[in-house]
Amino acid sequence: MNLFHGVLPPKFYGMPKLGFFSFFHQNRKLGGAFVKKMACEGKRNDVALEVKTGVVLTAEEVHTEDAIEAIRSGKVIAVPTDTLYGFACDACSTEAVNRIYEIKGRKYTSPLAICVGDVSDIKRFAVTDHLPHELLDNLLPGPVTVVLMRGESSILEKSLNPGLDSIGVRVPDSNFIRAIACGSGSALALTSANLSGQSSSICIKDFENLWEHCAYVYDGGMLPSGRAGSTVVDLTKQGKYKILRPGSALEETVAILKRFSLEEGTST
Repeated sequence: MNLFHGVLPPKFYGMPKLGFFSFFHQNRKLGGAFVKKMACEGKRNDVALEVKTGVVLTAEEVHTEDAIEAIRSGKVIAVPTDTLYGFACDACSTEAVNRIYEIKGRKYTSPLAICVGDVSDIKRFAVTDHLPHELLDNLLPGPVTVVLMRGESSILEKSLNPGLDSIGVRVPDSNFIRAIACGSGSALALTSANLSGQSSSICIKDFENLWEHCAYVYDGGMLPSGRAGSTVVDLTKQGKYKILRPGSALEETVAILKRFSLEEGTST
């Protein structure tokens, strides 16, 4: 079922690696004092920062294998997306999903979305046959969450969002998190990196009090999209759409939906 076997997609090969990464790998075993140099203003970390069980690393291709291994081991990581920082874990691991709820103090009745590595992966987890051809390719990758029916063929665990027949799916416009999703061979459960009810995070400093609960915290600097998050659109009904959250890409999303002749559905 894992088509990637831990190997990144071809487009991720040949990407330049920064010189300080070799310095980091030579020195991470030294122990003792560590350097705290955060990047809320958009700068990169020169050295990893260990905080109890958490380790802060830059969100670079060289660190994807560590992230993939953490996901496969049932751990939670924090990652930048194209909208906000989020907590991610294997969506098919009940223990890992429950851990995210515990970290956030989130009600178990509040559903989690999933993130997949490529638009073509969505059909493994949700029903897409009723959608116009190429609609999803026009909406994604990008700051949009599409809500679809899970269907009988979905490989998602029943324990994820129990009692719900639908699932929110993201394909962020972020090579880093998409590489992790692809390499894991699964979908990532994904939710904003913050305590439930508090402001969303656009830099890792915003959720510093939660670093210790993550295997890794990946620093991508300050995210430029603001705190609106993704636009959430319900596409469960053929020929219809319903905006569930305006988010950061409302106008562009509605324009695409109308171009594919979808009509706005009424509230039920």
